[in-house]
Amino acid sequence: MRATGDFVTVKDGELFFLGRKDSQIKRHGKRLNIELVQQVAEGLQQVESCAVIWYNQEKLILFMVSKNELVKNYIFKELETHLPSHAIPDELVLIDSLPFTPHGKIDVSELNKIYLNYINLKSEHKLKGKEELWGKLQHLWKSILSLSEDSLKVPDESLFLNSGGDSLKSIRLLNEIEKLVGTSVPGLLEIILSNSILEIYNHILQTVFPDEDLTFRENYATKRKFSNVNQEETTGKSLHQKSDMPLNLDNGINAFMALSRGSQILSVNATKFLTKLKHCPAAYSSDLISQTAVKKVKSLNPPALLGQSEDSTCVEKVYEDGTSVITAETMELRVRWRADTGKCVDASPLVVIPAVDKSSATVYIGSHSHRMMAVDLYSGKVKWEQLLGDRIESSACVSKCGNFIVVGCYNGLVYVLKSNNGEKHWMFTTEDAVKSSATMDPSTGFLYLGSHDQHAYALDIYEKKCVWKLKCGGTIFSSPCLNLIPYHLYFATLGGLLLALNPATGNRVWKHFCGKPLFSSPRCCLQYVCIGCVDGNLLCFTHFGEQVWQFSTSEPIFSSPCPSTSEQEIFFGSHDCFIYCCTMKGHLQWKFETTSRVYSTPFAFHNKYSNETLLAAASTDGKLWILESKSGQLQSMYELPGEVFSSPVVWESMLIIGCRNNYVYCLDLLISNKK
Repeated sequence: MRATGDFVTVKDGELFFLGRKDSQIKRHGKRLNIELVQQVAEGLQQVESCAVIWYNQEKLILFMVSKNELVKNYIFKELETHLPSHAIPDELVLIDSLPFTPHGKIDVSELNKIYLNYINLKSEHKLKGKEELWGKLQHLWKSILSLSEDSLKVPDESLFLNSGGDSLKSIRLLNEIEKLVGTSVPGLLEIILSNSILEIYNHILQTVFPDEDLTFRENYATKRKFSNVNQEETTGKSLHQKSDMPLNLDNGINAFMALSRGSQILSVNATKFLTKLKHCPAAYSSDLISQTAVKKVKSLNPPALLGQSEDSTCVEKVYEDGTSVITAETMELRVRWRADTGKCVDASPLVVIPAVDKSSATVYIGSHSHRMMAVDLYSGKVKWEQLLGDRIESSACVSKCGNFIVVGCYNGLVYVLKSNNGEKHWMFTTEDAVKSSATMDPSTGFLYLGSHDQHAYALDIYEKKCVWKLKCGGTIFSSPCLNLIPYHLYFATLGGLLLALNPATGNRVWKHFCGKPLFSSPRCCLQYVCIGCVDGNLLCFTHFGEQVWQFSTSEPIFSSPCPSTSEQEIFFGSHDCFIYCCTMKGHLQWKFETTSRVYSTPFAFHNKYSNETLLAAASTDGKLWILESKSGQLQSMYELPGEVFSSPVVWESMLIIGCRNNYVYCLDLLISNKK
């Protein structure tokens, strides 16, 4: 016997070959034997013989011997019924015969050469004309969205996201189009995410056939999202021109603390109250602070985790609704309340705690049902609902005075609502959907946010005016980040630009082209600003625009970074199914494997009983993970009955998060005393 690198199983004294050790790969965060893919493909009709390779350790390529080009779609559909999603090949290449080594084995190096030539041939292919481009675009659209090739022509007004597309599929469509035309198409991703297939086609035409007249009119498919906005909204004027609430910042009633995704904590006029609540260390010297602004306060603790559990044993419990809870030795998660929003909740919660009466704390969150809701944090009772003009994916932001909630909407409007009753105070009109969440400047009270119209905005909600507007050269999907020292405002675009602006004027201070789209929001620390990129890298810059380091994962990063309170570590998730903890020097401290992609932003919070910091995170399959922040060790897990793109927020013993089963949840995190 010798170590051959073969995997076998022993049955009745005989060895049965399973596969090669070097055929084991890690793809989408899961282990995969590529020979399994080959075996399944060989079992399909119309497949004579085939081979699978892991090209450059980044693409799974299936080679198949067949003369029939039309067999590709059939093979992909069949593979999807027999294989898990992480085992579906990236590409299928038809060849005349498989190459073999002199020893009779598949020649992998020759297959690599064949695929390289295949890529080069595709990039050299010149489209014969606009009609061929239109046909190929229709084919790619149907293929990526798993639509039948036999179906009728895709309607001109079809929108990618409304047809079953998502952010990852949009990137795949972008890559396939650029391979088809043999060149990069600037601004194409933004068009895919926001416009119809006809407008996508016209945008490509401008790059590929710039000197020819367009077959179709540029504005054939007008942006329908604005067509049914009422007159009050399109003019930006509100029926409620004046707020009947006091805007006096010295009013003690308006002292509050606000929590949002990524452990962002804002305290306004609340020092003496928060000291009593044990949430504000004595080192706080200002009555107007934000977590990112107080650079020298290293003792800042996130909201403490309170509460005790009567049951500290490690068991699996199943509640009446069938949801299972895996409890660690010292922790249990249990639903406190859930509120029905009517449709998917992709937005993250904003929690506002008044300093005078923390029992009246409120959760503000919107959903795809067009509803913006205010929910009592402790009871789950809905305080008010306001119906806006379209879907809400933007997370809410509180005004400096605490009297208003600001939220963006798919219809291109920014709504300023009264925080106590939801009445509309003011509406500001942009030229496209607003998915970016606003950031409040504690020094001026201005609100900053971006739009899919490629502009960054600074709004004065008290004077009801736009202070400045800047075209950023790309769609702004993520939320801006404000840094007070130096006084910089950071925006990121789907065109791959990270911009540093002067918040007072909107003038550019510096910019950096990251190469790929930026869905992640930038996040500031004392020395650095960090952001995740679609190419799988977490990028770190100084506040003067110098790139310090990058940390690589194997899949896109949509999750925004969350720095620890000491600013020695930074937490984030990746589509490779891992939650990561890196040092501020860009070195991996730990990583934790979840069961699905991690889209949302983690939240760090303090466990007062063990004096340790915990991390709450969510994977898209609905699982909530509570980890020990220093080691990444799992403390507890809870599974929600739907996908999760929302990010968790933790206050005291409660975790609040939205779910795609139409509900926003509040879970109690119950901790037993350690003996």
